[in-house]
Amino acid sequence: MNTLLELIDAFGIVKFLQGLYAGVRKVLAPPKAYSWQTFIYMSVFSWGLSYFATGYIKDIIAFFGWLFLIAGTAWYTTEDPLRVPGTFMPVGAVITGFLVSVFAFGNQQDVITSRTIVFWPTLSALITAIPEFIEGNDTDAKARIPKPQDRQRIIILVASSMLLSCWIQFHFVMDNWLQQYPSLQADTFKRSTFVVRTEEPVKIPRNGAIILEKLQPLVEEEIAKRPWSEVEKWLIPKKDREHRVVILGREVIQKNLGKYEERKLWRVEPRVDNNNSGYILDLLSIWTGPSSNPRGYYLKKSCRIKQLPATSTSGNKIIVADIECDVASKLIPGSPLPQL
Repeated sequence: MNTLLELIDAFGIVKFLQGLYAGVRKVLAPPKAYSWQTFIYMSVFSWGLSYFATGYIKDIIAFFGWLFLIAGTAWYTTEDPLRVPGTFMPVGAVITGFLVSVFAFGNQQDVITSRTIVFWPTLSALITAIPEFIEGNDTDAKARIPKPQDRQRIIILVASSMLLSCWIQFHFVMDNWLQQYPSLQADTFKRSTFVVRTEEPVKIPRNGAIILEKLQPLVEEEIAKRPWSEVEKWLIPKKDREHRVVILGREVIQKNLGKYEERKLWRVEPRVDNNNSGYILDLLSIWTGPSSNPRGYYLKKSCRIKQLPATSTSGNKIIVADIECDVASKLIPGSPLPQL
């Protein structure tokens, strides 16, 4: 047994374990009751209690857990501060600012939200500036006005951080716009100097094309193989009646663009023109939102409606309608001409 202990000691394993234990104990064991480790332990203890609590008691305990964590982190990171390069902002203030932002603007579903990221730089700058207005030690502190040279760097730091927050907020606003109004990518921002495209440029508004793609089979179903006299009444309704294409267009927009806010900026209109062989029905999806063209733009899909001889169920010769539509939609700048 003594030989085994001597062998272990020869390799320095005992000294290594003793050193490791001493290092861990130095970090984890508070040197005194009033220390940053105490706050961290109180935070962990509070979160542990909140796990078993319910209702508003759980929220109160978790609230104090966040306060202890923020206080302990701020204390630890300011004992020997490491500065952010080029500024007098301690890295600890950045970490504390993040915790404060998560505590103030996070929620149980999403701990890190867009507001958490937006307010992070500003809160970090304010946390950095607060000690400049306080003098003294932990037991005897009082407010003071910073020196003129210190005021200048505080103002520059806070203003720069607020500007950074504004740019981050601008990113989230633009991202939300492009998610809710994807058609803006095809026209409004195509010549933008501040929106950088990371994907292939969109040449035609996808939602506008979807409207016409979904509308086309509905129109074909209502026209194809119907008696010619009924088709003419369908194409040119009475003045006090809304065109059937407009009604179908609203249904298509609500069904296919329901998840987009831009659904309110699209509308569908028909244009009917008579020619020698029948009618030309233009299906228009018109964009009423912002555009680089003051007159906006619209998409058009033309359908040619012709007479087709057929035989009725009773064996009589009748004339029915035959319809053929373009495969793709065309993007046309400007406003459509009014229906004559």
